[in-house]
Formats: sequence, C-alpha cells, structure tokens
Amino acid sequence: MRSHESCFFFTSGDTAFIVLRKQQLIFLHWYHHMTVLLYSWYSYKDQVAGGGWFMTMNYLVHAVMYSYYALRAAGFRVSRKFAMFITLTQITQMVMGCVVNYLVYSWMQQGHECPSHMQNIVWSSLMYLSYFVLFCQFFFEAYIDKSKRNAAAKAA
Repeated sequence: MRSHESCFFFTSGDTAFIVLRKQQLIFLHWYHHMTVLLYSWYSYKDQVAGGGWFMTMNYLVHAVMYSYYALRAAGFRVSRKFAMFITLTQITQMVMGCVVNYLVYSWMQQGHECPSHMQNIVWSSLMYLSYFVLFCQFFFEAYIDKSKRNAAAKAA
C-alpha cells in the first residue's frame, strides 16, 4: 500500500469508527485528517526524506488507537488512562515529526544528499506544530479541565 493510499485508509477508518458510534467529529479530527491527506498527496511525488518516519509513527499510533476503538466497540470497559496514553502518544508523534523535520533540514544544510526541499519542510513543520497545539488543547480539555467535564456531566 502506498503512503497516500494508507493515509486515506487511516483517515476514513478513524472517521468510520467515530461516525458508527454516533459521536460528533471535532475540529481536531477533521482538520488533522484532511491536512494529513493533502500533505501526503503533496509529498508522495517527491518521496521526501522523513516520509518513512512520518508513516511509521502514524501506523504505530493508529494501531494502538484502533485497538482501543475495537475494544470499546466490542463492549469492553477500557480505562480512561488508555485514552490518555493514546493522546499523549499522538502529542509525542507531533514533537517527533518536528524533530524529523529539523534533522532533514540540518542534513540538507550540511550538504548531504537528502530528497526534500524547503517548501516541504515548512509545510510539514507548520502542520506538525498546529497538530501539537490542537492535541495539547484536546488533552487539557478532555483530561485536565474539570470544569468542562463537570458541566458536561451535569448536562447529561
């Protein structure tokens, strides 16, 4: 499976789990998946350095996340700590994406033959930084901010 094809699979797979469970798609979800899809299509033609790392990190995070979704869909009670772990893993993925971009940039500046270009590094870095901010915000709102959780519990 090519990277852009696997990206489409993961985008539609995550979305299918959420929609089938009749949950609302949040901004983070659709923004993340649409921009990953666009970036993958944009980058595929160049087979940029770092792309293999990006894909591998994404596969690992999604494997854990799909396991969580499958357990919940099967009716198992899954600890909230597992969901927190997944979000922390996603935040770590975003930090590592920025690190990979920095390394690719450094190698290019040192004159190493590196199949990438500045425009790709800039777009990828902006994408990873925006994801980092959004996933941190999500973590705070979902697991730390008790006022919103208490308000949601009272409304239910």
